[in-house]
Amino acid sequence: VTVIANPILSATATPTAICLGSTASLTAGGATTYTWSTGSTSNPATIAPTITSVYTVTGSSSGCQGTATVQVVVNPLPTLTVSATPPAICLGGTTALTASGATSYTWNPGALSGSSAVVGPTVTTTYTVTGLNASGCSATKTVQVVVNPLPIVTALSTPSSICAGNSAVLSATGGTAYAWNPGSLSGSNVTVSPASTQVYTVVATSSLGCTGQTTVGVTVIANPILSATATPTAI
Repeated sequence: VTVIANPILSATATPTAICLGSTASLTAGGATTYTWSTGSTSNPATIAPTITSVYTVTGSSSGCQGTATVQVVVNPLPTLTVSATPPAICLGGTTALTASGATSYTWNPGALSGSSAVVGPTVTTTYTVTGLNASGCSATKTVQVVVNPLPIVTALSTPSSICAGNSAVLSATGGTAYAWNPGSLSGSNVTVSPASTQVYTVVATSSLGCTGQTTVGVTVIANPILSATATPTAI
């Protein structure tokens, strides 16, 4: 009676630990044909487990069988939380991007690092943060920063020149609320009576809360100082 030794199998996983959603390669040795507990007869065999799993391979040589096992650890991806404060800014302003749920972070565009980053985009921009956890697994999440335009403000004085003691009406367009200085006046139309030539600044606020400003001047012309004589003063 001839006794044939059962094959002594080896089984390895490359890599031995993966991030959720990644794959590993199982390789067996020591036999002629192999069947994995997944049903695959490939060697190596590619797997994509969703949880840490132990795989068994059965190998055959000369009609005799042996088995071996190998474990593949599945590490979870970081669960990211991301925000922009505020989520909408006026052109020229800044916002703070904040992320949590990982141990290190990279923001793009900009290649910024850290759990928070201050940005000042000039157009509405979607930022992507990539977070890496202690297991070396990464996840991404996005946040949009809306950039609102500044109001285009125009102003005029009617009339642009006045005699001392008279008044002019200042008018502005481009916003929904207006503040004039000097004088701390408000409204799209204000009446002023400067004692001398004066430049007024108007700050307009849009419906989105953004501000723009412009200036308008009022020229004040001094009234003539008259003299009157009679020759002779008595007749």
